[in-house]
Order: sequence, then C-alpha cells, then structure tokens
Amino acid sequence: MTLLLLDSASLWYRAYFGMPDTLVSPEGMPVNAIRGFLDMTSRLITQYQPSRLVACLEGDWRPSWRVELFPEYKANRLDDEGDEEEPDTLGPQIPILLDVLEAFGIPMLGVDDYEADDIMATFATKERGPIFVATGDRDLFQLVDDKRRVKIVYLAKGISNHDLVDRAWVAERYQIPGDRYALFAMIRGDASDGLPGVRGIGEKGAAIIANQFTTLNEALDAAKSGDERLTPLLRKKLIEGEDYCKIVPKLVHCALDVAIPNMSINMPKKPISLDEIYQYKNDYGLGASIDRMISALGW
Repeated sequence: MTLLLLDSASLWYRAYFGMPDTLVSPEGMPVNAIRGFLDMTSRLITQYQPSRLVACLEGDWRPSWRVELFPEYKANRLDDEGDEEEPDTLGPQIPILLDVLEAFGIPMLGVDDYEADDIMATFATKERGPIFVATGDRDLFQLVDDKRRVKIVYLAKGISNHDLVDRAWVAERYQIPGDRYALFAMIRGDASDGLPGVRGIGEKGAAIIANQFTTLNEALDAAKSGDERLTPLLRKKLIEGEDYCKIVPKLVHCALDVAIPNMSINMPKKPISLDEIYQYKNDYGLGASIDRMISALGW
C-alpha cells in the first residue's frame, strides 16, 4: 500500500529548467514543464509502484501565519508587484498541466493558507507507510521516519540519479542524528526561503548544536546556563539570536494538522474512454509523455 506524494511545484520547476524550451505545442506554446512533469511522474510510478498517489499543491506559498511571524519569509522570491517570480513561459503551462492530471484522474490537493510541504507532512503523519515523498526541496528531510517507513525521493541530481533519503542518509550527509534535520536547518538557515539562520552560526556550528541537543529551546537554555557542551562563541550567538530562535521553529517545521478533505487517494482507474487525454496530447504536442503516463498507470 505504498503512497507516493508529489511536491508538484518542485517537480514542474525542475521539469521546466531541465527540459529544452524547444518543446512546444503545435501553436508554438512551450510545453517543456508539462512534458517533463509527466515524464518524471511516470518514471516515479514505474519505479515505486504506488497504490496511492497525491499531487500536492501550494494553497499559499507564503502562508499568512508564517509571514505574520516573520515578514521576510520567502520575500526574496517576490517580484516588483508582490507576486512570486517565475519564468514568463512557465506560468501558462501550469493550468494545462493540472487539467491533464485531472484528465488522468490523479488525486490533487492544495489547501488555503498552507504550503504543499504542510500537506505532504500531514499525509506522511496520518497515512500508513511505506511513503515516498518526491521533491527537490531538502526542507522535507525533516519528514524521514524509518519506523513509519517515510523516505524522501530527493531529485536534486535529477530523476535518474536521485537519492532515496532516510535517517542514515541524513546522518551521513550532515553528520547529525538523522531525526534532527529541522533543528539543524533552523540554526543554519535557508537562503531560498529568506531564512537567515542564527546569525554568526554556519553549517558546522549548527551540526555541533544538533549533535548535542534535540530542540532549539534546549540549546538556548544551555547557552544561558553556560553549558560547556557549547563553545563560548556558540553560547554568545544563540543568546544574541534569542528572538529569532523563538519564532523559527514554526517557520521551519511543517504543519502536521492540515485539514485533509475526505478524498480517494487510490491510483486512478482506466476511464472508459481516453479521448480527453488524447485530445490534450494532440492539442499541445505532448507526444510520448502522455504515452509514458498511460503505460506507467498500466492502462
């Protein structure tokens, strides 16, 4: 009963930048993100053979409750009009891609005022494993759980050379306990999300702290008490960053309590007719990408 969760925005960005922009529809519209997304999804389905599948969407990529807590949250991604920056030829492809996924019967979910990360985290907490989360975002390393059989299909190196991340992988890569990635990330920061981390503490210092403590509050209390597990410099920097330390857990931790509607997440069954799907194939020149999806679904 394997569940495959797709970090949809992460996948279509990777598809857009990984596929040539010479892939166009008969009308000349770029379709590289659509084709790349379908190709990646079909390969993931073929490799992991899920019986359940959800394409998770951004209900809000800057949730109000995170922005109220820290106005700079993802502000580095805003354009001059206050919208998310994205390539001009990517935006028009997304509604078509979602229509194609709907035609295939792929379960999709976005929830107002929550990021896709929060939806995936809630599914990963509430559903039975094994669960594979396909993403190019290392934020989701916090979800790995060997007992519940939750792993991250990490696509930073591409679909062919992707890493399958479990707690041992996290421990080896970052030299920290495998269940403390979120703590490590809070301290180190994440430039892509506009999170500076605790000022003056880099990746090495973050790893030292994550090896000694399980929460940021615990580390901060230790700094205030002069705990010798921390160097004088680390104690100083943690105390100076106390205000940030108090808010960053809510920014970095994925929400685990998103209200998931009553929905089927089973793999889609073959429809009586594939005419609608073939119409998209012809209208947008999606060619073998559609065929690969049909094959991956066993239709």
